[in-house]
Amino acid sequence: MATNRAFIFLGPPGAGKGTQSKRFARRCAVPHFSTGDMLRDAVSRGTELGRLARPIMERGELVPDDVIMKMVEERLAEPDCAGGVVFDGFPRTLPQAEQLGRVLESKGFGKPVVVDFEVSLDVLMRRLTGRWSCSVCGAIYNAYDAPPKVRGTCDHDGGKLVQRPDDRPDVVKERLVAYERQTMPLADYYRRQGLLDAVDASAGMEDVSRALEAIIKRIEGRDGRL
Repeated sequence: MATNRAFIFLGPPGAGKGTQSKRFARRCAVPHFSTGDMLRDAVSRGTELGRLARPIMERGELVPDDVIMKMVEERLAEPDCAGGVVFDGFPRTLPQAEQLGRVLESKGFGKPVVVDFEVSLDVLMRRLTGRWSCSVCGAIYNAYDAPPKVRGTCDHDGGKLVQRPDDRPDVVKERLVAYERQTMPLADYYRRQGLLDAVDASAGMEDVSRALEAIIKRIEGRDGRL
């Protein structure tokens, strides 16, 4: 991978961008950025920004953009980011995207590679509402695509399978509506800059990984950075 390149993976809940972004970051030996993970880490370490964010998070409110961006800026300044970074589901809004662009430029990063994980509503609903996990070991199942051998029971340890409140059909619909309203405009923002590529996220994991590799090779070959 080219040095000092930022990758931004966008897509709705259930699109698989989290899994793919982590795999991609491991393969390239670069940091994987999830703002949720960064916030939780800052709170647990008791950093200045973590102390600012903690009461906001405890109230269930959204952490302000200025706190998020300061955290991202500080993280990008760390030595392990010199070889590039992978952003998982960030930015979420146009103001965040604009601020992130300025921060990346100030840190010497080139134009980001932005990949949109496209997937139909039907597939998302199946993936999210069908998701169950073992209450003992945490193993993940899907009632439609990867069910347990015995309904409601983990194959590994016999633990009871439970569903997160976020994965109930009514909540899933709300999450997808919120994504469409808040985050989908980012695709147009990056498309206008000629930075957006897309993958068919309804395909299998390995197919999506190969599509990502093809995009990266094409972009870096075009830029003369292979």
